[in-house]
Amino acid sequence: MREFSAETPVPHDPAMNVPGLLLDRLARGASSVLVERSTGLGGSWAPVTVAEFVREVSALAKGLVASGLEPGDRVAIMSRTRYEWTLTDFAVWFAGGVGVPVYETSSAEQVEWILTNSGASLVVVETAAHAAVVGQVRASVPAVRDVVVIDDGGLGRLVADGLTVEDAEIERRRSLAAAGDLATIIYTSGTTGRPKGVELSHGNFVDNARNGATALAEVCAVPGSRTLLFMPLAHVFARFVQMVAIAAGSPIGHTPDTRNLLADLASFKPTYILAVPRVFEKVYNSAEQKAGHGVKLKLFRWAAKVSITYSRALDTAAGPSPQLKAAHALATTLVLRKLKDAMGGNLRYAISGGAPLGERLGHYYRGIGVRVLEGYGLTETTAPSAVNRPGLVKIGTVGPAYPGTSLRVDDDGNVFAKGPHVFRGYHDNPEATAEVLDADGWFATGDIGTLDDDGYLRLTGRAKELIVTAGGKNVAPAVLEDRFRGHPLVSQVVVVGDGRPFIGALVTLDADMLPGWLQMHGLPAMDVRAAGQHPEVLAALDRAAERANEAVSRAESIRKVRVLGTDFTEANGYLTPSLKVKRALVLKDFASDVDDLYVDTREK
Repeated sequence: MREFSAETPVPHDPAMNVPGLLLDRLARGASSVLVERSTGLGGSWAPVTVAEFVREVSALAKGLVASGLEPGDRVAIMSRTRYEWTLTDFAVWFAGGVGVPVYETSSAEQVEWILTNSGASLVVVETAAHAAVVGQVRASVPAVRDVVVIDDGGLGRLVADGLTVEDAEIERRRSLAAAGDLATIIYTSGTTGRPKGVELSHGNFVDNARNGATALAEVCAVPGSRTLLFMPLAHVFARFVQMVAIAAGSPIGHTPDTRNLLADLASFKPTYILAVPRVFEKVYNSAEQKAGHGVKLKLFRWAAKVSITYSRALDTAAGPSPQLKAAHALATTLVLRKLKDAMGGNLRYAISGGAPLGERLGHYYRGIGVRVLEGYGLTETTAPSAVNRPGLVKIGTVGPAYPGTSLRVDDDGNVFAKGPHVFRGYHDNPEATAEVLDADGWFATGDIGTLDDDGYLRLTGRAKELIVTAGGKNVAPAVLEDRFRGHPLVSQVVVVGDGRPFIGALVTLDADMLPGWLQMHGLPAMDVRAAGQHPEVLAALDRAAERANEAVSRAESIRKVRVLGTDFTEANGYLTPSLKVKRALVLKDFASDVDDLYVDTREK
């Protein structure tokens, strides 16, 4: 058993709540910019000061009070990442309510469960389409008394209705909650079973935000720091980073449509962002595809290799050699600077979470001048439990314990976390709470990993996802899957082999990257199904599997690959909104494809 704890830079304040976090920012600089809103005109952004934001929050909170919202009432928010999401979230807190995020891609069945289980009395949605989804289940959730549609001017009507509510009532309500009181119920996206409602307190958010803003000041609190949010605010990761930005004093921007991400990065020019590894993979693969073929492609790949080699050398005692420094300078001039410029030009840090990033991408981005701070956490830990620090990044790990956090890894590799960021429990589900939260406050994360001598955590997978082959070999699929997904043709990978003679992989192709890859390799245009049967595509995937196998022993290596004719997406139910594969559902629905891997059980 190994255990490490990180110091708490900011003491816990039992009276501090989330509205207090915003008011503290107001007291430090009412005229400073809190948010910049996209005007939609040529990439321009309009500043919103702290004072202006607080006035808007208070006005909307009055509207919520006028609508009948009582302290403790639940308000569901179903919207893409946009300014109004943040505005509504804080208005609910100022009115004494509890916010319940709902992914904007949620099905009617999922919406019904969340509204029913949380007891939501009001639903704020972005569009008429979202309102229609709620409308499908409205008869089954009688506690919901109204649905407010942002795009139909619903927030403005609430503000108008609240003009008669006194300032003193909002002052009273926003002070009601203490640190230990419920702030939000976030429903896990659920790779298996029905989502559980994670109860997070005001103190969970406040302590994490204040400690993060202090310990990661180099990232988020230096002059000029700014971040662009594009991850779903329904996910705890984005909501947490938003809190850190507010505590640190760095302006926030929102972009609801990732199809415009590169353009928004170019105009907003963030200095730090947060993303899941799939975003970093897509940016890299898109850059490679844009390089085309021939000399330009060779130049890109040379520069990428130099970037990775240079970054790896930074971790050695000797550091990069003079020749490597010269090659890196040339690669930067010819290629790497353009890649960084494509992300806004000012980006210095990227916080990665949600899944392992992989060492190759970590070194690649550091080599172009963007330090990826890989971290680790769950909804139950209000996002981070560990994160790499700017002063010492160990690529391939998720860093040491987050400020104020204790990490423990037992002799079986099970990871536990403890601290002011750990949740209160699952809503209306004491049995599930008791399974993961002990009397001393230790939370069983369900992940497996190791802690090195410096307290840096390295994850190897989920305990429930461990594969045990017929030969008795324990295999953590995440390592293989992460490396395999680095190939530009690959969208998703599910490693299989439980009770089987060897390890295999189900692979889906990336429809966006396929046309460019085919053209680069002199192949005719074809759809995903045809490509999945083409000899040259299959050969490329076999080579990708071989590269993934370099990270494991032969007994753990992928011996066979089967390409599926359909990708895993949120729309078809195989991905969660946070882009995690629903492994159990895939194994169930594609059982025949798994069986086909083992029709001929002779190993390759």
